[in-house]
Order: sequence, then C-alpha cells, then structure tokens
Amino acid sequence: MARSTMEVAFLSTQKLAFNQNGTDVKIVKVFYGDEPDGVTENGLSIVSMDVPADVADEVFASGAQFAPLETVRITFEVARAGKQKGNNLCIHLESVKPARGAADPTSEARKLAAQQQAKPTGTQPDAAKA
Repeated sequence: MARSTMEVAFLSTQKLAFNQNGTDVKIVKVFYGDEPDGVTENGLSIVSMDVPADVADEVFASGAQFAPLETVRITFEVARAGKQKGNNLCIHLESVKPARGAADPTSEARKLAAQQQAKPTGTQPDAAKA
C-alpha cells in the first residue's frame, strides 16, 4: 500500500455509529476543502476521506483541535480499489503550524549559530605559523 501526505483546509471529522444486523458499525470520515473547479463549485470543493477502523477514534478525536479552514496535514494510505483506482484512507491528521511551545528546528539552529558566532573563541593561530 502506498502512503502519502497532503496539506488542505480542514472542515470536519464525522463519526457515525449504528448497529446493523447485530454488528456494531462505526464509520469515521475526514472532510477537507480543495481547490474548486470553477465549473460545478465555487469557494471550496468539499471532499471526504474514509478512516480505517483501527485508527478511527484517534483521527476523529484529533479533529476537535482544529479550527475551521485551518491548514492540516493528512497522512493517508492508498488502498487498491479496482482497476487503476485507489481508495485514499486517512490514517493521521495534524496541524501544519507548529504547536505552541514546540521548537522549530530551523530557528533553533539559527539561534545556536548566532550564539557561537558571538562568543569569543580564544586565541586564533597565527596564519604565518599554520
């Protein structure tokens, strides 16, 4: 199974639970906005993606932390669905913007480099002796 990610505008996570013929059924979907085609839709194209049962509760709960239209990163697997077709299944949902208090590795690296440049490094070897 192939795995990929995409960044899109978050709309909602939705859970539907019911009993069918004595079997408990739980369906979780992620809804996101995509570029409109300008012909049949304007604004956002509303797209849904199924969530596998083994991560359904986790993905559904993660949807509670996002604001409408917040940019999220969806990690999904592409399951074979027939001849030359795939079925995208959301396995993880996260915000694109870093969490508050989380260190941004690039800014941390810049801070460290600036600190190292600002500190005197002691006596430099004489270029004529080197």
